[in-house]
Amino acid sequence: MAQQPAVPSSPEQHKSQKLIADVERVFTSGEGHYSKGELGKAKADFDKAVDMMLASGLDIKADPQLDDEFNRILDAVNALEMEALKQGNGFTPAPELTPAEAANEVTFVVDPNVVAKAKAELATTKSDLPLVINDYVAAYINSFANTQRGHNTLKHSLERSGKYKDMIERVLKEEGVPQDLIYLAVAESAFQPQVVNRGSGAGGMWQFMPHDPYYGLAANGYVDERFDPEKSTRAYAKYMKFLYDQLGDWYLAMAAYNWGAGMVQRAVQKTGYADFWELYKRNNLPAQTKNYVPEILAAIIISRNLKQYGFDDITLDPPVVFDTVPIDYSVDIRLVADVTDVEPQQIMELNPSLLRLTTPPSDLLNGPFQLHLPPGTATLFQQRIADIPADRRNQWRYHRVTPDDTLASVARSYHVSVASLAEVNDLSASDTISDVDALVVPVAPVVSAPRRAETYRARRGDTLVTIADRFGVSLESLRHWNHLIGNSVKAGARIRVSEPSHAAPRTSENGSNKRAKDEKQTPSSEHKSQSSKHGSHAQAAGDPPAKTKPSSKSHSAHTSSSSKSASAKASDKAHHEKASHKKLQK
Repeated sequence: MAQQPAVPSSPEQHKSQKLIADVERVFTSGEGHYSKGELGKAKADFDKAVDMMLASGLDIKADPQLDDEFNRILDAVNALEMEALKQGNGFTPAPELTPAEAANEVTFVVDPNVVAKAKAELATTKSDLPLVINDYVAAYINSFANTQRGHNTLKHSLERSGKYKDMIERVLKEEGVPQDLIYLAVAESAFQPQVVNRGSGAGGMWQFMPHDPYYGLAANGYVDERFDPEKSTRAYAKYMKFLYDQLGDWYLAMAAYNWGAGMVQRAVQKTGYADFWELYKRNNLPAQTKNYVPEILAAIIISRNLKQYGFDDITLDPPVVFDTVPIDYSVDIRLVADVTDVEPQQIMELNPSLLRLTTPPSDLLNGPFQLHLPPGTATLFQQRIADIPADRRNQWRYHRVTPDDTLASVARSYHVSVASLAEVNDLSASDTISDVDALVVPVAPVVSAPRRAETYRARRGDTLVTIADRFGVSLESLRHWNHLIGNSVKAGARIRVSEPSHAAPRTSENGSNKRAKDEKQTPSSEHKSQSSKHGSHAQAAGDPPAKTKPSSKSHSAHTSSSSKSASAKASDKAHHEKASHKKLQK
C-alpha cells in the first residue's frame, strides 16, 4: 500500500492527499475484479485510477508523495498486465468462438428422434430460403441443441444478433436477397463486427479480406470499412446476389461464399450436378464447405423454433442506435467525446471502422465520413464543435470547467501555456473562470501519421505508448506489427509505426474461421479467389467492379478498445505527452 500521508498543511497538500485516497480506492476495486477474472472491469478501474491522477491538474513530479503513488500504480498495473498477457490476451478479452468452431470439435451422432422432430417442425417453419432436413443438417441441430458448448456458442451468437438484426434485415431487403441470409454471420463471425482471422487477415462480421477493393469497402490508415456493420452488410448482400446470379441456387451461392465461385463452378462442371447435396455426396467439396451450409440451415431452423430446441432463455441484445453527422474534416475522437459529454470508448464503439483516434482526412474518402454519435447528441456536437476551427479539430480539445479549475490548472493539465489558452478563449491570463462553462484548449499538434509502412528509431525514455501516441496508432497495433508485449522498448530499436503491407491483424489462435485460402488471382483471371471461412470469398470472372477506387493501403485491423491501458497512460504522463488526452467534465 501507499505510504501513510502526512497531515496536510495547505490546500494543495489537502488536495493531493484526497487524490491519493480516491486513487487507492479505485485501484483496490480493480484488484478485486482482477482476482475474480473480470479483466474488463479490472482494466476500467486501473485506467480510471491513472486518469484521476493525470486529470488532477497537480504537478505529480513536483510532489514526492504523488510521484511515489503514481509510480506504484504504474508498476502494479504493469505487473498485473504482464501476468495477464502470459495467460492470454492481457486485459483484452479473446474473441468468442463461432458456433461453427464449437461444432467442429464435436463428433456428430445422427439422432433419429432429432431428424423426426425437425422434419415435423419444418412443415410449419417459415423461411425465404429453401429448407431441408437430412442427416447432415440434423447433426448440427443436435450439436447446437444437445451439447453444452454448441448450445452456448449459438445462444451467445443469436443474442448478439439483436444489436444488428434490424439493420441487416433492412439492408438485405433493400438489396433484394433472402432475409435468412443473416444467419451466414453465425458461421462467419458469430455477429462480432471487429473479429479478425489471425491466419488470413479476413475481418468483420462478414469476414472480407484486407487490401481488396472489389467489395466497395474503403481501407486506409484511418478506417477499415470491413468493420462497419452496415457498409460491410451491404457489400455482403450485393456479393451474395452476384453469386446467386452466377450459380442459380442459394445453397451453391452459400458454398461459393465459403469456398469461391470459381471452385464451385468447377465442381459443377466436373460432375454435371448443379446441386449442393449431390456435390456433397460425391466428395466434390472440401470438408469445411460441406459443413458450412448444413450449419447455416440448422441455425435458421433453430432460430424459427427456439423453445422447441431449448433456446427459450435467449434475450436479444438491444439494437445499436446512434445519431449520424456527416463530416468533411478530420476530428480527434477525444474532442468528439469532450463535446458530447461521453468517454472516447463510447464513440469508438459506435464507429468500429476507425483504426485510430482520429477520423480520416477528407481526401482519403469519396465523400463525407459518417460520424456516429450517442443518441440525442448530434445538435450538441454541431453547436460545440463550431467553436473550434475546422483545421484544428484533429488536435484541439474542449474542457468543461469545474469549480476548482483555474486557467493555470487547465493549462497545466493539457500542457499548453496560460497565454495561449486565454487567447483562444478571448480572456486575459489574469481572468478567473468561475463564470465560464467550458474552454477550448489549443493542444499542440503531434507528428502526422504516416501513410505507408515506416519505422521509427526509439529514443532514450521512449515507451511503446509514447510512440503510439506520437504516430497516432493504437498500442495493440504497435505491439502486433513489432511482435512485442508490454510497453518497454530499448533505445535505438527500430519500431514499425504503420502496418507492413503483408501483416494480418491477430485474433485468438483459432481465429473466427479456419478455411485454407485459395490462390490469389487478378480479377481478369478465371476467378479471383478468397476463402471466407479462413477469411476469403472467391469470385468468378465477371465479378462486379469496385464501388470505390482502391485506397492507398489497408492498415491494421481495428482494435476493440480505443482507450489505452492504465500503464500506457501512466507512461505518457512521465513523458509529459498524455495529459492533453483526458476529458474533464463539469
